[in-house]
Amino acid sequence: MEINSLELTDALTTGVLLLSRDLNVQYVNASAEVLFGNSRRRLIGANYARLFDETPLLATLEKIKESGDVQSLRQFHLKPIQGEMIIVDIVISAYRHNEENMFLLELSRIDQQLRLTQEETLVSQLRTTQSLVRGMAHEIKNPLGGLRGAAQLLETELPSSELKEYTSIIISEADRLQVLVDRMSGSQAPSINAAVNIHEVLERVRKLVSAELPLNVTIRFDYDPSIPDLMGDKDKLIQIVLNIVVNAIKAVGARGEIVFRTRVLRRFMLNQKLHRLVLKLQIIDDGAGVPLTVKDKVFFPMVSGSPDGSGLGLSIAQSLANAHNGLIEFQSEPGNTVFTLLLPIIIDQPII
Repeated sequence: MEINSLELTDALTTGVLLLSRDLNVQYVNASAEVLFGNSRRRLIGANYARLFDETPLLATLEKIKESGDVQSLRQFHLKPIQGEMIIVDIVISAYRHNEENMFLLELSRIDQQLRLTQEETLVSQLRTTQSLVRGMAHEIKNPLGGLRGAAQLLETELPSSELKEYTSIIISEADRLQVLVDRMSGSQAPSINAAVNIHEVLERVRKLVSAELPLNVTIRFDYDPSIPDLMGDKDKLIQIVLNIVVNAIKAVGARGEIVFRTRVLRRFMLNQKLHRLVLKLQIIDDGAGVPLTVKDKVFFPMVSGSPDGSGLGLSIAQSLANAHNGLIEFQSEPGNTVFTLLLPIIIDQPII
């Protein structure tokens, strides 16, 4: 029995493409069809520019023409015809088929592994931050309470109202510091879990921010109405979304667009558990983006890319998301910042 070597590639989990010298697709295997979200009938004959960012690929192909050596591209972003951006490693080699020189591309998807690594980093950062903040809050609360109590006692002994103004300042500032410490520690109120419609949460947030929304800033909705209710604390979910949206409004300034997008992910790994259904809520803005100086620590308390920001909003939001067995991720570049809230819709039925 004669077996065509190209036909064998349909059994591979790696995507395989053949490009002619004029860079048109001559062959795709089944895994490549999945990567690009389209059938081989539609892909074959298409120019490479329809699928790939041109500049880095062209430079690599030129190297292969000159040397014949195998080349690789790491963490390459595809341009899928449907769906979201996909990240792959690509190995490219010269290939001769039917007496014609071609390019053989092997594509290995890595974005899922990168996401899991990022998730582990975010969870580790959250745990470290929570431990640090709780310890610091405990150390601050005790002397702060003593300071406030002493100021109150002193106030009762002072003979004039002019002098009592100073103790009033001490007491009010101690109260302000107490509120700040409580915010850093996160909400201490017990959760009230019930069935929550995420679109009701988003509508509530829209109403809360609409009064202070700049005239030329719009909020647009891209909802999946079929998303079922999830179990959660509605007030805390509102706080999570509100904290992210407030940052988005600051980022766009006087003019821009903010998008609320909801989708369902099926059989999705979250916090090291495979869930049947996971809510994917994205808050997207076209502002300046997260500054490079804070990108790696954006969820740490007291870290802010805004001069008038407290640096607590995203830290608190991440803690509240974690309390719902969820996670907040983000990607940011100028003109496109995406904060993604991932929450299991059926939190008590993970797939082991």
